[in-house]
Amino acid sequence: MKNIRNFCIIAHIDHGKSTLADRLLDATGSVTTREKQEQLLDSMDLERERGITIKSHAIQMEYEFEGEKYILNLIDTPGHVDFSYEVSRSIAACEGALLVVDAAQSIQAQTISNLYLALENDLEIIPVLNKVDLPSANPEEVTDDIVDLLGCSHEDVIPASAKTGLGIEEILAAIIRKVPSPKGSEDEPLQAMIFDSVYNPFRGVETIFRVINGSIKKGQKIKFVATGKTYDADEVGTLKLKQQPKKEIKAGDVGYLITGIKDAREVKVGDTITDAANPTKNPISGFEDVKPMVFAGIYPVDTEEYEELRSSMEKLQLNDASLVFIPESSAALGFGFRCGFLGMLHLEIIQERLEREFDMTVITTVPNVSYHAFSTKNPTEIIVVNNPSDLPDPSSLDRVEEPYIKATIITKADFVGNVMSLCIEKRGMITNQTYLTPERVELTFDMPLAEIVFDFYDRLKTVSKGYASFDYSPIGMRSSKLVRVDILLNAQTVDALSSLIHVDNAHNIGKKMCEKLKELIPRQQFDIPIQAAIGSKIIARETIKALRKDVTAKCYGGDISRKRKLLEKQKKGKKRMRQVGNVEIPQQAFMAVLKLND
Repeated sequence: MKNIRNFCIIAHIDHGKSTLADRLLDATGSVTTREKQEQLLDSMDLERERGITIKSHAIQMEYEFEGEKYILNLIDTPGHVDFSYEVSRSIAACEGALLVVDAAQSIQAQTISNLYLALENDLEIIPVLNKVDLPSANPEEVTDDIVDLLGCSHEDVIPASAKTGLGIEEILAAIIRKVPSPKGSEDEPLQAMIFDSVYNPFRGVETIFRVINGSIKKGQKIKFVATGKTYDADEVGTLKLKQQPKKEIKAGDVGYLITGIKDAREVKVGDTITDAANPTKNPISGFEDVKPMVFAGIYPVDTEEYEELRSSMEKLQLNDASLVFIPESSAALGFGFRCGFLGMLHLEIIQERLEREFDMTVITTVPNVSYHAFSTKNPTEIIVVNNPSDLPDPSSLDRVEEPYIKATIITKADFVGNVMSLCIEKRGMITNQTYLTPERVELTFDMPLAEIVFDFYDRLKTVSKGYASFDYSPIGMRSSKLVRVDILLNAQTVDALSSLIHVDNAHNIGKKMCEKLKELIPRQQFDIPIQAAIGSKIIARETIKALRKDVTAKCYGGDISRKRKLLEKQKKGKKRMRQVGNVEIPQQAFMAVLKLND
């Protein structure tokens, strides 16, 4: 056990985490020349295109150092704020972490939040200054920032370039020298933590775990503590680039387990695996069910593809257990699903994967968060509102609570004013302002989650010219004055466009939505009134004028009453048409509501 090292790489998006992992695999000879490719651990096309890690991966490397053989288990983590629970479990499975900081971009918000997670778990931190070969790199200044943040010495920071391979040997030496070997006893009952799972269509769910105490053998009867279910360990092994089956995996090591589970929801990240006959007394702490933060309706463009969409969503859920969905129907869009996501990036990824992997074209409604409503009839009962149409009638409504977050924004000193005014516009309250260096400021706000769901991230990048980085964590529910704004087309409510909005912004947003829809909905043969309403009170209106045939063209001269007769006849026809007419809403109209400020 003393020759095992478990470590992860933590960094902000795009600081070179996956490329560094590639270089470590090369240096330890874990990958043959044939298998080599860029971003080897990012297996999805989407991950490579966007340059982000969506799913965490684990891989085992063997390395000889000063005459001794070592086993290095690298656990790669996602870098985006949506996946912070996965990151926390990966960190809990390690004893050390490489903190990768881009020499051109310096320390950013996600770096700091992941660093705090690592420090809470008492991990040994090895700071790595990546991309020192870039012409825009600023190694001296960024090294000073790292030293200030960690309280280490300048010599501890390893300058490296994952692209050219500079500093890789030093990083491997630091991992072996500084990261402590795992503690744990092989004689105690089995206690292992799940930190990831992958769905294999032929063999079911492959559970990836780290053994803390005891050992897990092939054929052993095991139990998952959170679900209370027992299984047979059909196969256990270690994760090289390809799986390597073993007879037994002992304390301190990382491996995979195949039990033939067909449902990904039975394998929960953070759960404890133990022996069914001799269970452990203390399950691993920190386990929680992943809660969706953002909800949106997903509907097939063609209503006949509903069943196909259901099977596509079920297949996606096998790979991504954090996606939750329930069937719902809408008067405007037919049958579809109300889905829960970890955040906006997660929503985008699911939508993109549905289109790529399953050829499903879908309509996504306006995303919203989960609210708690309380009625006057029963003030203690919580009504969970995931869809604006679930909100009780305003007359019986006592109050509505919405989720709040603590937002941390790191930006250059020049943009503090812009960032502050953006956050205050989004109903944020500033709680702290710290100058990390004379040039960089950390701002902390308490904000409603609903306000950052839409276009907050894009606008933050705009007002700070791309220099601000953003991270958030939930801080609970707070009471708020919210109203439901409905959109009526031709006097009929379009439920898919309803949204819950704070009273102060309702009038403004209702007006903007009407103006936007007027641009996007094609003209019909009759006038279409577009109205925004709160309950029965109309707060904004726009009208799309009818397409009209010039019926008076054939009248050349003669009495005016001849023309009037033709116009009156046309007017009657338009009126009758408006009573029976249906308005088709294009897909862009649903998405446009998100981008009201463009």
